[in-house]
Amino acid sequence: MKILVKIIILIILFSYSNSTKVFAQDKIKLGLLVPISGEFSEIGKSIIKSTLLAVNKIDNSLIEIIPKDTESNPDVTYEKAKELKESGVKIVIGPIFNNNLIKLEELSDMTFLSLTNKIIDNPKNIISVGINASSQLNTIAKFQKDNELKKTIFLIPNKNYKNEIKKAIKKSKIKTFKVHYYDSDPTKLTKQIEKITKYPQRKQNVKDEIKRLEESDDPNKDKKIKILEKRDTIGKIGFDSLIIADFDESLKSITTSLLYTDVSPKKTYFITLNQWFDKSLLKETSYQPIYYPSINKENYDKFTNTYFEKFNQYPNQLSFLSYDIVGLVYYLIFQNNWIIDQKIFSKKNKFKGKVGIFEIKDKKINHILNFYKIENNNIKKIF
Repeated sequence: MKILVKIIILIILFSYSNSTKVFAQDKIKLGLLVPISGEFSEIGKSIIKSTLLAVNKIDNSLIEIIPKDTESNPDVTYEKAKELKESGVKIVIGPIFNNNLIKLEELSDMTFLSLTNKIIDNPKNIISVGINASSQLNTIAKFQKDNELKKTIFLIPNKNYKNEIKKAIKKSKIKTFKVHYYDSDPTKLTKQIEKITKYPQRKQNVKDEIKRLEESDDPNKDKKIKILEKRDTIGKIGFDSLIIADFDESLKSITTSLLYTDVSPKKTYFITLNQWFDKSLLKETSYQPIYYPSINKENYDKFTNTYFEKFNQYPNQLSFLSYDIVGLVYYLIFQNNWIIDQKIFSKKNKFKGKVGIFEIKDKKINHILNFYKIENNNIKKIF
C-alpha cells in the first residue's frame, strides 16, 4: 500500500512539473518604458542596468526585458507602449513620471507598473509601485503607537503633492491632532510657524513673568529674573510631535523656523517623510534627532555596492526600486502557474524584496517600511 501511495505521489509531481514546463516555455516578456535620451536619460539608463542585474540574479533565460525610450514625452510614451503590445508584452515597468501616464488608459489589456509614488487619478491599468504616502504614514503610525504620541500635528506645504498627503491621512492609520498647511515662501513661512507654535504668546509669557517677579516680594526674584532673561519663551506649544511633509532645502527652512520659535527636537519629536538617506541631513545637527520611514538601508547599501562594482557608477533610488519590481513580477507569475494576466495584481499577496515587503491587493501595491533616526552624524534603524 505504501509503495502504491508513493507511486501516485510521484505521478502527481511529475505531471505538475510537466504542466509547469509547458507554461514556462513561452518567454516572460517585460516591457520597460524609461527615458533613454534627453534630460532624464541617466535615470533611465540606470534603471535598465538594475533590471538586468535582477534578471541575472533570477537566472532564468525565459525572462526578456524589452526597453523603450519614452523621451519623457507622453505622446512618445504612448507610441512605444503600443510597440510593446505588438511584441506580445502584457506587463510594463514604467513610465517614471506621472505626466507620461495620460494616454496609457487606452491600452486597457496591459498593466503598467509606474515608478511614481502618486496614486490619485491614475488610469485603471496603472499600478504605482513607488513609496507612496499611505505606506509612509502607516509606518509613522506604528512609531506613534510605540512611543505613545497623543498630539501629533501635521505640517503640509502648499505644493503639488498636497492632495496625495491629504488622501493618505484619511486612508492610513495615522492619528493627527491638527493639520496645518503652510507656504514655502521664506517671507511667509516664519510668520505661519510662529502662529502654529503660539510663539508670540509664549514670548509674551516671559515678559509677563519677569514683570510679575519684579513687583513681587519673592526673596529670590533677582536670581529668577536673570534665568528668565536668558529664555526666549515660556509655555506649552500644544503638541508632542510633528510630521513635516517636505524635503531638501524646504525641509531645512521649516526646521529652522521651528528652532527660531523655540521648538526643540530634544523635547518634541521631529518626523518627516522618506528622505532616501540624504547625507546632507547628517550635517544638520541643530534639528536632530529627526525621524522618518524609508526602505531597508542595509539592502540599499548592498545593492549600491553591487551596482558600483558592476558598472563603476552609483545607481539612483528608482534603480533600486526597479530591481525589486522585476523580482516581484517574476514571483507573481510563478504564483499564477506561469500565466501572465492582470489577475496577478488583484489577489492578496506579499513579496519580500530588497526595498522591503510589498503588499499586493486589488491592483494596488503598498510597502511595509523601516523607520530611522538621524542623530549625532549617524542613521540608526528604530524598527
